[in-house]
Amino acid sequence: MTNLDLEFVRSQFPAFSQENLRGWGFFENAGGSYACAQVIDRLNRYYRETKVQPYGPYPASKRAGEEMDSGRARMAGLLNADVNEISIGPSTSQNSYVIANALRGGLGEGDEIIVTNQDHEANSGVWRRLGVQGVDVREWQVNPVSGELDLADLDKLLSAKTRFVTMPHCSNIVGQINDVTAAAEKVHDSGALLVVDGVSYAPHGFPDLGNLGADIYLFSLYKTFGPHQGVIYARAGIQDQLENQGHYFNADYPEKRLTPAGPDHAQIAATNGVADYYETLYAHHFDGQASLADQAKQMNSLFAAHEKKLTNQLLDFLRSRNDLRILGPVNGERKVSTIAVQPDRSAQEIATALVDKKIMAGSGDFYAVRLLEALNVPLNPGVLRLSFVHYTSQAEIDQLIGALEQTL
Repeated sequence: MTNLDLEFVRSQFPAFSQENLRGWGFFENAGGSYACAQVIDRLNRYYRETKVQPYGPYPASKRAGEEMDSGRARMAGLLNADVNEISIGPSTSQNSYVIANALRGGLGEGDEIIVTNQDHEANSGVWRRLGVQGVDVREWQVNPVSGELDLADLDKLLSAKTRFVTMPHCSNIVGQINDVTAAAEKVHDSGALLVVDGVSYAPHGFPDLGNLGADIYLFSLYKTFGPHQGVIYARAGIQDQLENQGHYFNADYPEKRLTPAGPDHAQIAATNGVADYYETLYAHHFDGQASLADQAKQMNSLFAAHEKKLTNQLLDFLRSRNDLRILGPVNGERKVSTIAVQPDRSAQEIATALVDKKIMAGSGDFYAVRLLEALNVPLNPGVLRLSFVHYTSQAEIDQLIGALEQTL
């Protein structure tokens, strides 16, 4: 099997050559990844060369519109989706509000929706608020010890009254990879829709949305090496169930129906850079031609192998400690490289102390308040979160483990 050429990968990220970041281990990737050079170049080029109103008759305007259209189309390609199934808005939190409002009109008193307490609040609070209009909001609860969701518990909640279910593809705290396809089968058998928050999953490999089973899928580009935008996937077959959220005269334009704020021209154009990055990596690691979806699939396998190796090394160290609690799966088989621990000491104090060791890590509740409450973790100081992606090196993992040995 081809191995990930980490030196080549890291050469694609300007952050690794910046003097102010040199020697630092970056372990707060779940809060936002470094941007690849291709995205930065695309964004700068747009502002230099095409910062005009797009879709006009003059050359700069035509090119601006073409760059935006290409950004959406190529992102759709990476996700194995149709371009008309993709919308790009300001953030996943904002996009969740838009989707909730788009579904609101189809709900009535006595209808049921299912939410989890494993989610980031972006995929929880907006749905729970629908309860004020007589909708019965049911909660799919995590195991209070492990923080994991069990599909058997979903079976007990589904009914003929269920209209949709929301769930995370992966938790931003426990890191559990949930079986979305299996959940989708259950949800669809009940005649309901499945809405999935992929923010914590997508940085570890773009999902194949054409086959995953989700009806709606949301994630953030700024956590997948791109610009600060959020992607909405809405399956073509359910779009007639989503009320237009844009201007009334834009209702027939798929890219405008779910973006009431209007498009951020430059950042949507810069989304091309994410596809550029994948194409660059694919050409370096593999021979021959392939669709963007197939390129993503093959690169995802390299990312996963590299991340799993490092994740298991870090988990091995953490399991050897008796002064902390690992939240979620304790091996890398069902977990992304997002690891949260409840240390005996204050998580905030440890995160601060790690700065002296040139480690960037986060502490707190990470907007997963309901999950921490279910796990009986005090919200203040919360947990210490250590998260990384495919550009993280063995040396940085060693640096982190050494720093933790001196700090915990």
